[in-house]
Amino acid sequence: MSAEAVSKLNTVTVDGKARYHEPVPSNIDIESFRKVVKSRRSVRKFTNKPIPQEVLDDCLDMAMLAPCSSGLQPWEFYIVRSPQKKARLVKACMSQSAAKTASELIVCVARTDRVHEFSRKMLREWPMPDVPEAVKKYYQLIPLGYAPGPLNSFAMIKKVAISAGGFFAPVPRGPFTRSEVQLWASKSTALACENLVLALRAHGFDSCMMEGFDELRVRKLLKLSDNALPIMVIAAGERADDGVFWPQVRFDRELFIHQV
Repeated sequence: MSAEAVSKLNTVTVDGKARYHEPVPSNIDIESFRKVVKSRRSVRKFTNKPIPQEVLDDCLDMAMLAPCSSGLQPWEFYIVRSPQKKARLVKACMSQSAAKTASELIVCVARTDRVHEFSRKMLREWPMPDVPEAVKKYYQLIPLGYAPGPLNSFAMIKKVAISAGGFFAPVPRGPFTRSEVQLWASKSTALACENLVLALRAHGFDSCMMEGFDELRVRKLLKLSDNALPIMVIAAGERADDGVFWPQVRFDRELFIHQV
């Protein structure tokens, strides 16, 4: 079926205009979802049962459905399978029990250097027959907005210009500098990581999201460029009987939930 035919099937008329439409699914089981979320734990010890490849593939596919800024998908996942590299990665993770016993070790990386490439890719692969002019302009401008320039030189110019405009109207105040762009990519990548561990739990497997690792050693192991930022290493596998070391602690919700 052509893209045009698909678009006609997935439209509704709003105010006399055809608009894209996705029906809201009505058969989602909230209790099953709650069970997945509540049973997701940081597992520190796994059995030697492998994760079937089709299960891992499905989990990674669901990870990549995570929300991401402007749809630019600034993430990568490295499944470390080589015994030699896996041993080095375990060591880089301070030889934590979760790393030593995991069936799979997945390094989750945020990329800041593919904004221009993926902006053009978005326009090439736009899912509707026609790309609206506003969308074209948006994805043509995004690479300029996210480019910090040498020593953040472009970023400083943009900051001054945007701040001046901010006296008169709300404006986006970043990301401009290299560190701000890294934070931008890290936020989207972290959302994908959450999808990944919840998908593993839904398939009956568990995980440990490890931020305790030697970033320099991980960079060398994977030969990452300066534009690739390791966010976390996810250990995954089947939970051992003693894989959860203590009950979960969560503070009173009043400390976090505010109505203003």
